[in-house]
Amino acid sequence: MFEETLVDGTPDELNELKSWLFKENIRLEMERNELKRMEDKLIKERKQFQSEIDEVNRRLVFERKRLKQDEIFFDKKMEILKNGFAQLETERKKIERDKIMLEAEKNAHSSYVKQEKGMELAEMLFQGVNSQLALKKRYKDLIKMFHPDNIAGDHDMVLIINRIYEELKRDYEMGKRA
Repeated sequence: MFEETLVDGTPDELNELKSWLFKENIRLEMERNELKRMEDKLIKERKQFQSEIDEVNRRLVFERKRLKQDEIFFDKKMEILKNGFAQLETERKKIERDKIMLEAEKNAHSSYVKQEKGMELAEMLFQGVNSQLALKKRYKDLIKMFHPDNIAGDHDMVLIINRIYEELKRDYEMGKRA
């Protein structure tokens, strides 16, 4: 159609075609400018997006390194804690053994001291006895006082009195005391 108008067209048709081509040329130029502007904008956005991706990747790498270091640090702390708890458990067991030993020593010492005091008391109770008859009378009186069936009875004291009585009785029988 354009070719016919160019060859056979009247001046008005040519002017009209010329006007239309001019307008079309301006419109295309505007479209080209708009496309160029959009292309520049897209390129700029792509560069910005690429730079943001690069920044995110750098942060991701940094955070992974930091996380790995934190994991290593946590593992070291956990190992220290495990060792500490194991050591505390060992020390607790040692303290328990020491406590049992100390308690046994305390009981043995307490028993020894109690026995010594009982012996001293019993010897004091038999003090002044100068004959076998007086010994027997004192023994009977003491057994009446300390017999476990009495209110103030003391089984351990009775055992101590019996032992001292037997020793003193042997001494009198052998003639050591007179």
